[in-house]
Amino acid sequence: MLRIVFTVVWLLLSAWLLVWVGEGLFGVDQRHSVLPFAGEDTLGGPIIIGVAWGLLLTFGGTMSGLGRRKKVRGEAQIGVGTIVEISRTGMTVNDVPQYDLFIRVSPRDGDDFVGQLRMLLDAADFSALQVGQPVPVRYSLSDQDTVELADATDPAVRESLLQWRIDRGLIDPAQVRARTTGTQVPASVLEVRPTGRRREGQSELALKVLMAPEGAATWEADTTVFVYPQAVSRLQVGSPIWAFYRREDPHTVAVTIEKEEGR
Repeated sequence: MLRIVFTVVWLLLSAWLLVWVGEGLFGVDQRHSVLPFAGEDTLGGPIIIGVAWGLLLTFGGTMSGLGRRKKVRGEAQIGVGTIVEISRTGMTVNDVPQYDLFIRVSPRDGDDFVGQLRMLLDAADFSALQVGQPVPVRYSLSDQDTVELADATDPAVRESLLQWRIDRGLIDPAQVRARTTGTQVPASVLEVRPTGRRREGQSELALKVLMAPEGAATWEADTTVFVYPQAVSRLQVGSPIWAFYRREDPHTVAVTIEKEEGR
């Protein structure tokens, strides 16, 4: 509702300014203008209206949703997106520039599509978002023009992203039980070798890892993992990682670079 009110007021002010400019261009005596707030002071009205128009565009746009990220309509699903383009809109709010992010989404079912996300980004946030970077997103199959960034720390988002990786074959079927129901423990990389296989923009690495559960004996295990190019540097020899295993099958291991809460 607030968005509609701001939009209507902004459009009325825009129409007032357009009529006033048109009268000036066509030589109309603006002391007898059909517009309200014109009268004898032919500059006072336009100045006030112009200032109000600018303030509403700058601050009202954010409050009404014009300068804010759009919301996904319909039933939201969670998936993985890749940033394909970042461009400034030209709008700034409180010295924070606004950007359009175009994100290629890979849904669990169906073909990839490109959605748009409009948001304000300060220098720190902008540096953390780069073209080619994978991001968790919320999307709707009925509204593919708009996407939202999803909170990667949300357990529901983590679960959906894990299922997306399983569905896309990014986790070896032999590792699925260890990854979904196994125990997570610290580990470190002993050996790493690229296999040459690529899938969904990710490269497969063959690893030998040292499993080091707290208060228990260590052991070595061989495994594989698909990772984005940006994460390869975190899987070098000596890198600390996390690994999942089941007690009845300690040599079937699935690895990750992040600790999962509650594990």
